Amino acid sequence: MLLSNIASKRTLVAALSMALLGSCVHKYETPIAKNTQQPDKVLFDQAMRDIEHGRYEVARISLQTLMNTYESSEYLAKAKLAIADSWYREGGANGMAQAEAEYKDFILFYPGMEEAAEAQNRVCDIHYKQMDKSDRDWSQTVRAEDECKAVLTQFPNSKFAPQAMQRVRDIQESLAEHEFVVGNFYWKREMNPAAANRLNALVDQYPLFSDSGEALYEAGDAYSKMGPRFRKQAGEMFARVLREYPLSNRADDAKRRLQDMEMPIPQADPNALARAKFEQANYHRQGVMSDMTSWMRGTPDVSHAAKSGQPTMTDPKRTIPASVPVVNTEAANTPGTSGVGTTDVSATTVNGSSSMLDKSPDARSHTATTQTASEQTNQPLPTNRDKELKKYREQAAKKQAALEKKKKKANKDQQQGQEQQQGQAQQNQSNATQGAQTPTGTPAAASTPATTANAPPHE
Repeated sequence: MLLSNIASKRTLVAALSMALLGSCVHKYETPIAKNTQQPDKVLFDQAMRDIEHGRYEVARISLQTLMNTYESSEYLAKAKLAIADSWYREGGANGMAQAEAEYKDFILFYPGMEEAAEAQNRVCDIHYKQMDKSDRDWSQTVRAEDECKAVLTQFPNSKFAPQAMQRVRDIQESLAEHEFVVGNFYWKREMNPAAANRLNALVDQYPLFSDSGEALYEAGDAYSKMGPRFRKQAGEMFARVLREYPLSNRADDAKRRLQDMEMPIPQADPNALARAKFEQANYHRQGVMSDMTSWMRGTPDVSHAAKSGQPTMTDPKRTIPASVPVVNTEAANTPGTSGVGTTDVSATTVNGSSSMLDKSPDARSHTATTQTASEQTNQPLPTNRDKELKKYREQAAKKQAALEKKKKKANKDQQQGQEQQQGQAQQNQSNATQGAQTPTGTPAAASTPATTANAPPHE
């Protein structure tokens, strides 16, 4: 009886065990549980392997299938970013254009993800790598500046912000070099208004430019050649060289110019001096091979770009050269006026007797000083063609002098010819007069030779 009970219990336990085992086997027989990987993940992993092996087109097909089939997949954002990465790795003009469009779409659809900063940094990198030298087309340089600034403004706390800031410094070094080449061209040819306007605006827009001291000195020299009315601007340019760029190569020249102009010499700004020393200590000169092969590279040389300082985040402002007359804004706001011209003309009455000017020499000196300042203000504005006009006037004066000399010589020759004709006419007249005064009553035969009378008669 006891044995039969034990056997029945064993049978019950075995039956329960078989039931549990059967239920477990049925659970693993389900299609989802049989394949431990979900299909969207399979597609994504396969696309990643294709990208790593350079099969970009096949990878994009897999990723597009994932995005179109599994709209709620957790790999949807990663798939869209992977498509942009595949175009970026494929390269070429078409690949870079497609990659930029895909990165822009990713930022538009997923602006809050951490990968959005990476996508914007890739767009910055696309244009940064396509920059040309400063003396060539700078369209890609301008685009690179805009896209790298977007990294700093849209994602200031991302890990890509320091790299983007340094790239903005490099880009602005190239843009400033382009402006400096143009301004230096004007300065060498004494197109002073254009040179001063270009170089002054260059330093205001790109204060971190490595040759800002040189640009300010040339701007001050251009102002000094534009007449006494621009003496203040010239002194300000030379003072800025000493104050903002004390370690510049033009610092000593600017100091001498201020001494010659009898203007105060400013002290160097401590912050500017510290930054200049930091730049000198962190400058890495290119190697010999880099210098020798620089003409073969299409990318700009940004080795002199600043390593510190906040780059300019605003767009360049439009500036007006000194050769353009300034519009009177006060008159422009008055209805019924054209708004052009000056309104510095005034008249005052002299209190007292009419002989006050004779008794007060200070009044005369004040009048003379005012007149001198007014004359300086009313001087004609300089032009960019002053040197050419001066040369043209000199040539015209030489031509006019040559014509006058030639004309005088022609008049002299004509006068001498007339005098000779008058002398010849007087001589002919005197000869005729002498012939008419021959004595009368003298036989005509007397003028014949004597042999004629003794000639034998004709037979």
